[in-house]
Amino acid sequence: MEEDLRVSLRFQELAWHETPMGELSLRRRLEPSLKVDVHEVKLGDEYLMSSLFTVAEVELARLGLAAHDGEAHDGDGLDVVVGGLGLGYTARTALEDSRVRRLTVVEAFAEVIEWHERELLPDVAGLAADPRTRLVQGDFFAMVRGEAGFGPEAPERGVDAVLLDIDHSPQHVLDPSHASFYSTEGLVRLKRLLAPGGVFALWSDDPPEESFVGVLDQTFDTVRAQVVTFDNPLTGGESSNTVYLAR
Repeated sequence: MEEDLRVSLRFQELAWHETPMGELSLRRRLEPSLKVDVHEVKLGDEYLMSSLFTVAEVELARLGLAAHDGEAHDGDGLDVVVGGLGLGYTARTALEDSRVRRLTVVEAFAEVIEWHERELLPDVAGLAADPRTRLVQGDFFAMVRGEAGFGPEAPERGVDAVLLDIDHSPQHVLDPSHASFYSTEGLVRLKRLLAPGGVFALWSDDPPEESFVGVLDQTFDTVRAQVVTFDNPLTGGESSNTVYLAR
């Protein structure tokens, strides 16, 4: 009994759902090497996110919004879309930018939105309740392909920034239906949803891919791939992700 109690304190499944893409779960575990609670998201056998590694998710918002050189064209603040809610670090960081007047977060799984509404993630508590935040259950990639774009509440002039963190990388997608987005045709569709001077920023778990930079170059005027490095407490070394920035 005592051993079972110790195990339950070290690991707890906070939520579990069956989805069309596989089993989705949110769990909290004690990381023994650091003696801290870690929240993780899994889809099937794949680890999607961990609260141990949030630097790149934070930098996706910071770098993406820093690439926008001012207020919206109507002078009334920035309209920002985040593709993928996950643990919420990108969305929360976007809200720290005082220029942001509205944040629309598109999340495929209604269950993930519920996690935030129930405040199961203490590091980002209050995200769903922020009056600037609109959490939308939907397929980000289908929205980009569709005529309605990000919906009737999106400004007619377009949004000022799109921050995307859904797939592992342009080459390693979670679902085959996402792949066409990372083509020239897919990015042209995205660009039509951006306001003049708007920014597209993309998180990737892989090193910069020259082929994808080339695809971005065909659509946007200014493109760069920023490597974000961070300490890895599990290996004792350094790890890195990539943030693509296009304008």
